[in-house]
Amino acid sequence: MSEQRSALIVDDEHDIRELLVVTLGRMGLRTDTAPNLAVAREMLSTVAYDLCLTDMRLPDGSGLDLVSEIATRFPTTPVAVITAYGNVEAAVEALKSGAFDFVTKPVDLTVLRGLVRQALDLNTRRQANPEGTTLLLGDSPAMVGLRDTIAKVARSQAPVHISGESGTGKELVARTIHAQGSRAAGPFIPVNCGAIPSELMESEFFGHKKGSFTGAHTDKLGLFQVADGGTLFLDEVAELPLAMQVKLLRAIQEKTVRPVGANTEAAVDVRILSATHKDLDVLVAEGKFRHDLFYRINVIELDVPPLRERTGDLPLLSDAILKRLAYAMKRRAPTLSREAQAALEIYPFPGNVRELENILERALAMADGDTIDAQDLRLPHAVPQVAATALPPAPVAPSPASAPLPAAPAAPGVPPRDTGTAALPSFIEEIERNAIQQALQEHRYNKTKTAAALGITFRALRYKLKKLGIE
Repeated sequence: MSEQRSALIVDDEHDIRELLVVTLGRMGLRTDTAPNLAVAREMLSTVAYDLCLTDMRLPDGSGLDLVSEIATRFPTTPVAVITAYGNVEAAVEALKSGAFDFVTKPVDLTVLRGLVRQALDLNTRRQANPEGTTLLLGDSPAMVGLRDTIAKVARSQAPVHISGESGTGKELVARTIHAQGSRAAGPFIPVNCGAIPSELMESEFFGHKKGSFTGAHTDKLGLFQVADGGTLFLDEVAELPLAMQVKLLRAIQEKTVRPVGANTEAAVDVRILSATHKDLDVLVAEGKFRHDLFYRINVIELDVPPLRERTGDLPLLSDAILKRLAYAMKRRAPTLSREAQAALEIYPFPGNVRELENILERALAMADGDTIDAQDLRLPHAVPQVAATALPPAPVAPSPASAPLPAAPAAPGVPPRDTGTAALPSFIEEIERNAIQQALQEHRYNKTKTAAALGITFRALRYKLKKLGIE
């Protein structure tokens, strides 16, 4: 017979303590109560609890102090806070301090029971798999640190915002957080916010009732309802229009949604993870992203390192990718020659891990035998290290019309071009393209900062990106 689970309830209101004791007792938990921080600390020093529920305001201090102490001294004990209704700031501070989740007064018993079950499930998963699981490969300090942070944030229900360049694996980070948390048995629902037409967003997120608009032939569940009990991953969250940001904020804060055409709201239980390759701080400053929504989804921030900052992981990543691709093609996995490995190590990978996968998939198709050589990789030319605002002057043709155009010195990393007159425009475009790509990388693909660094307007930069075919 398994040992009975236990919970510590910390609240100075007798009625609240009694309500929680009865509710948790019916769930099979043994409960102890404390009216203040002093008693709570004394009980924590003698009993190992499976869960702690604490009020924010206590006679001898703040519940946040208890949250921080438990997170430090008893990291395997989930602690949830009880906050006043609508006090979002207090709830966010509690989550940042290490709280597992929060519940508001008056306490909704359905929400409370769901929170307790998730906290206990998390402990069960830890005992069954104390090391956790991950698909994030790499032994570099950056990746070891990222995995350690993921293991910590997976213990809570706090919203996590994942930042990083395109192709770094932000969705994989989100899936790992979900897999290591208490919601692993629930659904993981990813959604690309930039791929949903603005006029359909409310219906897609919150669902709709039959007949609520033209074409609504049946009731439809929204993404929040589909993710109920699990995780909703908002990829490219920066693409949400301002009107939708307001509605999303309310759904996150109130934990309820109102389907289009419905008269009542429905409770939803989801954890919000979000990601973008854009700088949300800049968008908030520019008024393109709501500060209150940013504050709500950015309780914990994770930055996924670009591949160029962890080149030591290339052999491990390349081997895993080649084995996966070869298995799908039903062939033996090839190995990389020393020259191919060296070529990969000096390549900057502007497209990060996604670009590495594309390069190796192409090389696998082109290589003969069981070895991939450097030429099989067909790496793009390296970006030249030229000043973003100072392009080399174009070569000038000699006065005789019949004389050939002299060869222009190539920028670093740019291969020699043909010396015919037809090569001049393409040569200049090549230098311009490389300079823009260099500036984009230096400014983490923020177009506003890139345009300023290049000394051109934002509109001019957009025109050049389109003209030069830069993604």
